Amino acid sequence: MVYRTGGKNIYWRKMDGEKIAYIEQDLLHLKAQGWQFSSFTIDGRNGVIQLLKRIFPGTPIQLCHFHQQKTIRKYITTKPKTECGKDIKKLMAGLKEMTEAAFVKKLQKIKEDYAEFLKERNENKQFKHRKIRSALRSLTTNLAYLFAYKKHPELNIPNTTNSCDGSFAHWKAKTKIHRGLKENRRDKMINFLLYNSSLPYNF
Repeated sequence: MVYRTGGKNIYWRKMDGEKIAYIEQDLLHLKAQGWQFSSFTIDGRNGVIQLLKRIFPGTPIQLCHFHQQKTIRKYITTKPKTECGKDIKKLMAGLKEMTEAAFVKKLQKIKEDYAEFLKERNENKQFKHRKIRSALRSLTTNLAYLFAYKKHPELNIPNTTNSCDGSFAHWKAKTKIHRGLKENRRDKMINFLLYNSSLPYNF
């Protein structure tokens, strides 16, 4: 698990999973070390927003646009067949350029225009368009965290986690070259890579 700011690593540790309890331990550790955060940009993992709001109340939280778009694509696909799906795709294409007010207005219009369509049920009384409903529910739930970077321009909040994602891709490529290493030597190499991408800090 790696924590970054300003394109540099500030803390990392090896763990057996991305569990909320581990994230809480790490954040409390960083807080105890004197770190103060002006904002957080996250990928949307369940429970992280609630955790951040509890430990760092009032600190802006930005949800990664790339991960939100990925979630929507999972529900509507890259080539949606329904008109509602096509309108959601168009909405997501303009996410970065739109203001929060404009996005909310268009999202609400989609819900209103396709209200009856979204209510349709099959012979088993189940909603026929469950994936599209899930896409709209995801946007509605995450709406409060999609525009923090525009609400606080003075903080220069990144609207994606690309800094982390791109760095992970680089580190993974480096480690794959040496697949035959024993675990302890592999860990040393990973620590070396992370250390050379870090801010001065006592780990």
